[in-house]
Amino acid sequence: MTAPRVTGSPAHAEPATVGRAPDPALALAALTQLHEELATATADAVAGHRPDGAAEPSPEAGAAPRPGTRTDDGRTETVRPGQPPRASAAADGGAGGARQGRRGPADPVKALMHRHRDLCEQAVDPLEIAAGLEAHGVTDRTAARFRHRDVFALAEEMYARVPRAKEHTAAPVRPARAADPRAGRAFPAPGLLLALLPGAVCALTVAGAAATDGALRLVVGVAGAAAVAVTVALCLRRGPLRAKGRTVASVRMWTLCLLAHAAYGQGLLREVTTGGPDGAWPLDPAPLVGLALAVAPAAWCAHLFSVLARRRLERSRGLDEFAAGARPLLLVSLVLYTGTLLALLAATGAVLPGDALVPTAALGALLFLARLLIVHGFAGPAATALAAACAAEAAAPALLLAGRLPGLAALDRPVEAIVAAWGVAAVPALACGVAALGLLAHAVPALARASAHTP
Repeated sequence: MTAPRVTGSPAHAEPATVGRAPDPALALAALTQLHEELATATADAVAGHRPDGAAEPSPEAGAAPRPGTRTDDGRTETVRPGQPPRASAAADGGAGGARQGRRGPADPVKALMHRHRDLCEQAVDPLEIAAGLEAHGVTDRTAARFRHRDVFALAEEMYARVPRAKEHTAAPVRPARAADPRAGRAFPAPGLLLALLPGAVCALTVAGAAATDGALRLVVGVAGAAAVAVTVALCLRRGPLRAKGRTVASVRMWTLCLLAHAAYGQGLLREVTTGGPDGAWPLDPAPLVGLALAVAPAAWCAHLFSVLARRRLERSRGLDEFAAGARPLLLVSLVLYTGTLLALLAATGAVLPGDALVPTAALGALLFLARLLIVHGFAGPAATALAAACAAEAAAPALLLAGRLPGLAALDRPVEAIVAAWGVAAVPALACGVAALGLLAHAVPALARASAHTP
């Protein structure tokens, strides 16, 4: 037999005669060459692993770098034969480095995180981030481009990846709001008592004014009106009707004008249609008492809508799902309030004279929707609707008076036709009713947005 005989390169061995002993130098050279080939193959395998579908390296890039060569992360390192090179700078940190590699150019969420970094740092839960993204126009379809099924999943990743602004403080752990299904359902007792004050004070004022006359009656009326204004202001500063920093000054002015018209408007319109006014027109206290009594159900319905909408937001897994559940909540709250207001107005009308059930109900619905929008950050549309109702109510007697001028007789015909068909109560009913319907059309999509239910 013959033993292998190596001539020239160790890789090309030729057979030798069997009885011949192998050359130790040639065997060592062959083993060294085999070791180098295995090291090169290992380097190719390591360099060929790229995170998140990056382009495959060229054969030259996959080969083991020579001593003193520059790697792809910009550093110069010495690589000995048989030592696998460093794939990239991301591999230096073990699992953390691999994570940084995945967050590189293939990470579509990184730019969005930098754009909304303040929102992510200030948020106390992912829901606030989801609401903020939705307020900036990010939808579920947009979230799909960031490799997430919806905005809530995208917000959860952003919340997990961005460090909190107050993580270094030892703040108490915030309990989950959805842990107790009965949490937030009951109206707080102090808020309920406060919401009952306007109706009680207004009823006492009307009763006191009816029991007195002369100067004392005027004093009772002025003092009672001031007390009602104070109690209503307290209700709007605390509880579910509170809207700190979200209201505008014009809302107060338009609201006062509408309330003044509810008390004096129908009497003035009746005087103008009969050729007057020839003197002071009568006061109708029934609408004011009914609206004051309705402050409590308004606060309760607003509280119910906010709690149920927040709970729906916590359980929803998409913006469309939340919107589909929030719209019925708004309509149910409005129906509950309007039904309660009609019952209170009917009870008030049985005690006090007047025929203002329909116009006062329309005014109450308008004020309730306006307050809901203001509480949830939409003061502009609320002010616009209130101003439109005021303009329509003020235009009715103005057109009747302008129709008395020569050549302007056609101006009063629309108002006269409405009054002749349905009475003077139809004018404020139409003005407030149309404004309330327009505001409802805006409130349904606006209050069905997740961004409307964040603190």
